[in-house]
Amino acid sequence: MLNFIYYPVSAILWFWHKAFGFVFSPTSGVAWALAVVFLVFTLRAILYKPFVGQVRSMRKMQEFQPEIQKLRKKYANDKQKMTQEMQRLQSEQGVNPVGGCLPVLIQVPVFIGLFHVLREFKPGKTENYIFNAEDVRSFVDADLFGAKLGASIVPLQGAPSLESLGTTVGQMLVVMIPLMIMAGVFTHITARHSVARQTEVQAANPQSAIMNKLMLYVFPIGVVVGAPFLPLAILFYWVSNNLWTLAQQRIVYKKIDAEEAAKKDKATATRQALAPKPGQKPVRNGSKAADEDEAGSDEVNLTKDSADAAPADAPPAKKPGAKPVKPSASGQQRGANNGSPNARNGRTTGGGSRPSAARKGRKRR
Repeated sequence: MLNFIYYPVSAILWFWHKAFGFVFSPTSGVAWALAVVFLVFTLRAILYKPFVGQVRSMRKMQEFQPEIQKLRKKYANDKQKMTQEMQRLQSEQGVNPVGGCLPVLIQVPVFIGLFHVLREFKPGKTENYIFNAEDVRSFVDADLFGAKLGASIVPLQGAPSLESLGTTVGQMLVVMIPLMIMAGVFTHITARHSVARQTEVQAANPQSAIMNKLMLYVFPIGVVVGAPFLPLAILFYWVSNNLWTLAQQRIVYKKIDAEEAAKKDKATATRQALAPKPGQKPVRNGSKAADEDEAGSDEVNLTKDSADAAPADAPPAKKPGAKPVKPSASGQQRGANNGSPNARNGRTTGGGSRPSAARKGRKRR
């Protein structure tokens, strides 16, 4: 039923066994162990970009986590409306929760496929998906310090016994105990590294707190306790998978942290470039030149209008700080006589002058 998983898994395992079997030996346990390890590396390399997308999606969800909390409080009594609003918010932010779960969703069927393929390596079997009878016999005969890769200390139903595979419990424990400890420790370190990246809001969530405890303690203990029921090759798979996860998290998180720091520095530099200098009035973008041109044209127009409105014989404008100068009597007389016919004839009509007849009468007396 799951042949679409079993055949690709067995094909990748077959390829790496041929590669390492050429270096060591087709029946070497080292070749088969490395084939399992590089099966994991191949799968994780294919899932590298989805993993990066998962990390970016988690970062975006952390940014608008307060908005999600507001929606939960607002629509606490309407689950359907809350789901719709959260989907709308995720769509606006460009977050795909399903894409964040893609690496895990793919690793689970691969783990199941590898477990099934390893169980099918049985003595006397002529084929195992991609592997032929010679390959099956090579896997059954391969060992590491006497421990068989396809054997488990507590065989499950349908699995070959230790006696049929030619090994003992002591030989299995010599190789299995170090792998069990490494698998549990690496699982704990990986979980601790993931928990350390959570925000305070996520850590305060009761559901997240319970999940964190499961990841930190229950899962590592479960690996150690469940190891005797698993084939030895599965422990190689588990250890190598956790080693890849630790290295990948370190590289990806460091890269994303550097990108976010660069964005913040760029935004800060942009704000500083646009901000007014100390003592400078804020000027709207694009309006400074227009305001200067408008002010200059207004000044020119005012100067022109004042020049046109001023009379031709107007006195020159006083300089700032200059003392006022009184006009002389001769100047006033000349100014008064200018343009008057009587003044040109030697007569005046002002209110302060006497008529000429009165002057003649005084002479006669």
